[in-house]
Amino acid sequence: MSDERTIRIEEVESVEAPPKARVEDAEPAAAKLERKRDYLEGFLAAKPAADDPNAVGGDLYEAVINALKDIYDPEIPVNIYDLGLIYNVEIDEGHVLITMTLTTPHCPVAESMPGEVELRVGAVPGVGDAEVNLVWDPPWSPQNMSDEARLELGML
Repeated sequence: MSDERTIRIEEVESVEAPPKARVEDAEPAAAKLERKRDYLEGFLAAKPAADDPNAVGGDLYEAVINALKDIYDPEIPVNIYDLGLIYNVEIDEGHVLITMTLTTPHCPVAESMPGEVELRVGAVPGVGDAEVNLVWDPPWSPQNMSDEARLELGML
């Protein structure tokens, strides 16, 4: 059985021209402008949403991050935030929960580092209390470091 395909060609002498656009069919400029004004009216009247100081980018959140950036690993000349030891920061009505890890479970500051983090973050104005949740999963790796930390350590 052969699969032959046949192409049929039809010759056409002329094709009807498509209708031309007419000026009276176009929407008048005044109508376009009026619709745009209606659209923008609600947008322009809306008040900006209040910034949540506890959310990422908020004042309290940024103050907590800055406090974390003041804490340095004693063996590595990089702060613990840029080192990638901080996994999460949650703020709820003045209570700050920090999930973090250390470079290794046998790190010499394993006992003192979480306490220092709690003290430094607890001293931030607006923070009622701070709690550190030390985790080992996922384990820390050099990929967690910021570009600034890698540059500081000569890894870039």
